[in-house]
Amino acid sequence: MDQRLPYVWDYDIDEERFRALLEGRETLGRLDRSWAAVRLLEHASYIEIRRLMSFRELIQGWPDWRGRIRSQSRRRAFDFLVDWLPRHHPELV
Repeated sequence: MDQRLPYVWDYDIDEERFRALLEGRETLGRLDRSWAAVRLLEHASYIEIRRLMSFRELIQGWPDWRGRIRSQSRRRAFDFLVDWLPRHHPELV
């Protein structure tokens, strides 16, 4: 059985297809890598975000995705992480 992800409740997308979108290997109309990243960052738990996205991917994509994150607290949290990680733990990026 396909595993459904709770943060794509409104689309008929399983985890395999979501990963393909997130990795930029596939697009479905307007659903592309940026859409998948924003959906993940906005609705998934931190553990789930880390499972599907590396720190390097987050830091590189954050300037493009930041303006599309509606949650102010999430935006502030990722602003902090994207700024803090390269300065304090460059080995992780």
